[in-house]
Amino acid sequence: MNITIRKIDEAAFRRFKAKAAEEGMKLGEALTQAIELWINYGDKRKRTSLLEIKPLDWGPGTEKASVEVDKTLYGEGA
Repeated sequence: MNITIRKIDEAAFRRFKAKAAEEGMKLGEALTQAIELWINYGDKRKRTSLLEIKPLDWGPGTEKASVEVDKTLYGEGA
């Protein structure tokens, strides 16, 4: 397949092309491999909602850690 791609970062493309040559690959082969890796990587990322994140227990003596952080960041009146 022959395609034209516009608006590619020139420096990134030069690095990609050099890496393909270094690996002894044709540019089309390297691009196909990069596309496949990108597609597969995107499928493996688990999307987590903030509502699914469980609070951590930092142990005894840390019950007021957020209040102490607020005092440090914003002063006594926080």
